[in-house]
Amino acid sequence: MYAIAEDRNQQVTLRPGDRVLLDYNESWEKGAEVTLDKVCLVGGDEPRIGTPYVDGASVTLEVEGDEQGKKLVIRKFKRRKNYRRKAGFRARYTRCIVKSINA
Repeated sequence: MYAIAEDRNQQVTLRPGDRVLLDYNESWEKGAEVTLDKVCLVGGDEPRIGTPYVDGASVTLEVEGDEQGKKLVIRKFKRRKNYRRKAGFRARYTRCIVKSINA
């Protein structure tokens, strides 16, 4: 069984036991259980597709903690103009374990 759930306008495919990285959420604390109510699809033997969400379906997650992603380097350059800019960026993520899919 799997589900496609929406977390703040980002859709994620979830299976029980999977570890997933979601966009950082400051209000989620380590060890807390979080429920995602916006489930767009529940797959399995009899798939159910929501319009836009499946009624009564939810996904339970356990928060493991937060981490940073890979470093991205942003470079801007214009030839012959003495224009060079360099900046770095590392996105923050919240790592979660999918506990159960309630359909």
